[in-house]
Amino acid sequence: MLRFISKALAFFRRRVDSSEAEKEQHVKLLEGDTTLKTVQGAVTKVCKDHGLIDDLIYFSSDVVTDSVFLNVGQKVTAIVEEEKTYGWKAIKVVALCDSCHGNGMSNSYARVSFASITSAEEGADYIDHTTYFSLHVVCKGFEPYQGDRVEVEFSTQSDTLGRRALSVKPLRHKHVHEVYITSLHGRNGVIDDSIFFTLESLKLPDGYTPQISDVVNAVVVESSQSCYMWRAISMTPVKRW
Repeated sequence: MLRFISKALAFFRRRVDSSEAEKEQHVKLLEGDTTLKTVQGAVTKVCKDHGLIDDLIYFSSDVVTDSVFLNVGQKVTAIVEEEKTYGWKAIKVVALCDSCHGNGMSNSYARVSFASITSAEEGADYIDHTTYFSLHVVCKGFEPYQGDRVEVEFSTQSDTLGRRALSVKPLRHKHVHEVYITSLHGRNGVIDDSIFFTLESLKLPDGYTPQISDVVNAVVVESSQSCYMWRAISMTPVKRW
């Protein structure tokens, strides 16, 4: 009898905890929390109680609406937040119906997606081999390079299923200060043994040429470059007096 009561109490405690978590999510959304983003993507990995969207966004099975079991390839909409452990974590995931193109939205609507630059041509780039965009929609100061992780806002025509990129910006960026150039190979190099750079796509002060052991400040973006996950887009030498 005591065991039954204990299990019943545990069940209702979980229900309360779950309800509180949902309330917290709704409060964040109502307050317009700028750390939250709504994105569309596809499930790329599924484990017992968690998975990945676009190989980038972590989600646990308890945040999937209606407890739907998601398969690899399933298209989803997710509300995500940036956090230290996983980088990007979904707090709500909704499976999309392939045959429900409108999804209750207007004929033309905007969406955000996380993706990678897969090829670059003069005046234009491609995202994940599928979405073409003009460099005119890229945010100021950012020159996309193959492998860069980007956040793309695009419009979708529900009647034709066509997509058009409205804006493209780095998924994540940061500033690093007083770090050493640790290697140079032709026109490519590495900062602090962890940040890739190429002279093909790097802003430098006039007259400056990077050299090994130079101390620099740099702006870097998230990018998949062999064994490196960051790419420098601008670099400035630090004067040592």
